[in-house]
Amino acid sequence: MVRPRRVLVILVSIFAVAYLALCLAAFVLQRPLIYPAPKAPIPLPAELGFRHLPLPGDTFVDVLHLPAPPGAPTVVHFHGNGEQLLGQLDLGTVLNQNGLGFLAVEYPGYGASPGQPTEQGIYAAAEAALAMLRARGVTPEHTVLSGRSLGTGVAVEMARRGHGSRIMLVSPYTSLTEMAAQLFPFLPASLLVRDRFDSTSKAPDITLPVLIIHGEQDTLIPVEMGRRLGARFPSATVETVPGAGHNDVLEKSGPDLVRRMAVFALGGT
Repeated sequence: MVRPRRVLVILVSIFAVAYLALCLAAFVLQRPLIYPAPKAPIPLPAELGFRHLPLPGDTFVDVLHLPAPPGAPTVVHFHGNGEQLLGQLDLGTVLNQNGLGFLAVEYPGYGASPGQPTEQGIYAAAEAALAMLRARGVTPEHTVLSGRSLGTGVAVEMARRGHGSRIMLVSPYTSLTEMAAQLFPFLPASLLVRDRFDSTSKAPDITLPVLIIHGEQDTLIPVEMGRRLGARFPSATVETVPGAGHNDVLEKSGPDLVRRMAVFALGGT
């Protein structure tokens, strides 16, 4: 007969092995969950402003560039994890019609761009796009950094590196580590998350004006997370949108919120 204590040891051992296996699976498989990487037709239409941006290692990402009117700022935009570059054309067109330049940057492995997305790989693509702007005479003082959802972490990191004069964040999170802990409270997120996009630790050192827009009914990134991140910046305005969720926050009010972003990007409050 198996003694109760031995049964307990066996059960605890089985549980421990199963839990470690779950942690290993979370560590190995997390990037496909973070980066679903939708695909786009190849090639993207050059006549609309799409082009290849060379990266080190004989590879590239696509960008969408709509030049600014003389003397006007350019908005450099980083999209969400379920979006792709082709879907940024409407946003860019409206901002361009409101007197701004627009540069959207694809992520490696997304759309028609080769590679695999990682935090450092996305930062490298962002740096290359900003270097392209500098080569065309667009200074940091005429650069407004913009991000939506996942892309807010990219915008914050580029601001930390000194690339912009203002920041616009739509549906931002504090960090992917905190997001993981919220979604999977039974896992040790601080040990497992590989790409952290830790905006909350970077925010206090970024003194640029910040505009945060967040849907009050966002069930993916709660509005309270956007408010908490806003409180970490020395100079941030947080505007919440009643009735809006995660994927429709800009679309909820028609063109009004994008026009609001344009006013801010042009130097307004």
